[in-house]
Amino acid sequence: MSTVSEDIELAEPLVRAHEAAVAEGLAYAGGVSPQDAWDLFHNGQATLVDVRTAEERKFVGHVPASLHVPWATGTSLTRNPRFVRELEARVPKDRPVLLLCRSGKRSVLAAEAAATAGLPHVFNVLEGFEGEIDATGQRGHQDGWRHHGLPWVQD
Repeated sequence: MSTVSEDIELAEPLVRAHEAAVAEGLAYAGGVSPQDAWDLFHNGQATLVDVRTAEERKFVGHVPASLHVPWATGTSLTRNPRFVRELEARVPKDRPVLLLCRSGKRSVLAAEAAATAGLPHVFNVLEGFEGEIDATGQRGHQDGWRHHGLPWVQD
């Protein structure tokens, strides 16, 4: 493990993600692959937080034992004004956090908001839960958490 800041030691995939984020000038800690995210979460080195809506989690599926703090709510995706406060209430400030959304875009916005609020170790899970829309207009066939065969359940 390596140290990125004075207050916490981060696992190697997070150090690499942070170094890439600094090089790219990102406003948040960085992005990790779905496989790295699973390994970090499964090994207790990071907390996985699903930022999708409650409806998405229920009807599309979610990662077992992941936390849920929605970035937006409802079918209209109304921005959750309490997102950072809710995240801070659920995860210690010095704990590495991995944010997961549908395609990896909303989780970037959420990670940026968390970084702006002073949470330095919030990372985006690249590709999201379902991945990008493919040529046939569907998700989950070319990338994303489910595409990679990582653990998930559906209500």
